[in-house]
Amino acid sequence: MKFFSFLESAVNSNSSLLCIGLDPIPSLMPLGITVLDFNKAIIDATADMVCAYKPNLAFYETEGERGWETLKQTIEYIPKNIPVIADAKRGDIGNTSQAYAKALFEGLGAHAVTVNPYLGMDSVEPFTNYCDKGVFILCLTSNQGADNFQKLTVKKDSVEMKLYEQVGMYAEQWNKNNNIGIVVGATHPSEMRSLRKAHPNMTFLVPGIGTQGGDIKSTMSSGLRTDGKGIIVNSSRQILYASNGPDFAKEAARIAKTLRNELNIYR
Repeated sequence: MKFFSFLESAVNSNSSLLCIGLDPIPSLMPLGITVLDFNKAIIDATADMVCAYKPNLAFYETEGERGWETLKQTIEYIPKNIPVIADAKRGDIGNTSQAYAKALFEGLGAHAVTVNPYLGMDSVEPFTNYCDKGVFILCLTSNQGADNFQKLTVKKDSVEMKLYEQVGMYAEQWNKNNNIGIVVGATHPSEMRSLRKAHPNMTFLVPGIGTQGGDIKSTMSSGLRTDGKGIIVNSSRQILYASNGPDFAKEAARIAKTLRNELNIYR
């Protein structure tokens, strides 16, 4: 099954546009629990409330070989009807990207990946060549430093536009296998609105809700497609660390349910 069909199936079955970022920070977790057991408890508590899980590889890579094994075991534990987006932000010259794509899709078993397009089409194509996998291209990120480059005005064929707009344009052009989406931060609602107007059918992966200050109402009004879908709203710390006590999974489920239901209000 192609990725976006797989994603839509999860959206429909769980009535959810919520993605949970599985980003383990041991200092915020209950004392004495392993990362794998923490992840399993979060997954058990929330698997009927999400459309995807998104582990950020950095939080596992810090633990070396043990962390990579924990990540693989985490992905294997996720129910087979829920897509997994590897938040890797990879992107390099063609043969290196081929190795990254093979590692993430074949070795790790991810269904989709985040990709940095700075090196251009030949750095993205090795990922999109996996026709049944999803590729989310960084377009306009949620962090404060996004303005340093992403909102610069650039000129292409005598037409001026913002750099993030040009990234969106290329993402549309490169989408020959219908497996590309773009990352658009919830902290930029007006820019998200313009991107949605320019790309009415594309799927947006949206970080920045909650801890980073993104607002659900403005995000949904700016980024939702006309079919009430086309947006994956990610939340990590707000859900994972709602409690660091023995009730952590229960509290995570409570926050996830609240967010899922709030997102559905605006569909």
